[in-house]
Amino acid sequence: MKTIDLVVPCYNEEEVLSFFYKETNRVVSQISNYTFHYIFVDDGSCDHTLSVMQELASKHPEITYLSFSRNFGKESAMYAGLKHSVGDYVVVMDADLQHPPSMIIDMIAGIEEGYDCVAARRSNRNGESPIRSFFSRQFYRLSNRMSDVKMAYGAVDFRMMTRQMVDSILELSEVQRFSKGIFMWVGYNTKWIPYQNVERTIGTTKWSFWGLFKYAIDGITSFSVAPLRMVSGIGFTISMIAFIYIIITLVQTLFFGINVPGYVTTLCAVLFLGGIIEFSIGILGEYISRIYMETKDRPIYIIKTSNLKEIKKSSEKDS
Repeated sequence: MKTIDLVVPCYNEEEVLSFFYKETNRVVSQISNYTFHYIFVDDGSCDHTLSVMQELASKHPEITYLSFSRNFGKESAMYAGLKHSVGDYVVVMDADLQHPPSMIIDMIAGIEEGYDCVAARRSNRNGESPIRSFFSRQFYRLSNRMSDVKMAYGAVDFRMMTRQMVDSILELSEVQRFSKGIFMWVGYNTKWIPYQNVERTIGTTKWSFWGLFKYAIDGITSFSVAPLRMVSGIGFTISMIAFIYIIITLVQTLFFGINVPGYVTTLCAVLFLGGIIEFSIGILGEYISRIYMETKDRPIYIIKTSNLKEIKKSSEKDS
């Protein structure tokens, strides 16, 4: 009988966590030939998420929980869950039930077909604001054009992976992580399963528009140097335009005498070039900041408390 670990990152999910376990367990209890184990990762929640995890773990031996010393972000929580997983297969899913547990059955079927990964992607974005949906579509288009790592539109973190794929992901120990890109970068055969977007009914979303914007920047800079090449292209183009303008000015001076340039032209040129310079410095700063953070070699997360030792002791007694 093969084992499946369910990795569930949690941040301020006290309202929905018990309901999530109930609904997910109702689905997985009907699946034969597989045993399931839960790995809840508390990403430094400010509410009673940890208490709910501890209560669930005390009643259900198949539950493992990890709690961070502070909020390190969802990417770190997913990495911690993957790192502490031991199952033959691993499923990554959110606790807010926007990732339907019933899809686990379809994912297992895809794995049994021979795929290394079975991932979900949203076929629509019902329930989201038009502005947010628009920027989401533009992000996927821009990212796929700039990077060799292609992501399916609507791809989410909800997926099932083989142990070999999980081990490959864990070899990428970068601090500033973008898992959607990492999942695609490691390769392996992936089957995509479309599903209708599910609106959150309990609790509130933890993603602000600014947070999503920064996440998109991380995604582009993590897997593409196209912005740096774009800056080089802009610089070359401006240099050519300036060179041509110099030639034109010299010709006008030699044949038509000295012509006093206008104030508006000078001001526009200075402001335009100043904006280009600031924009270029900003792009360079993004990449330099990533180098700076990686060279610090800080841990991706810090565990404050967990029941890992208790489970290990229990298994030793059983053996």
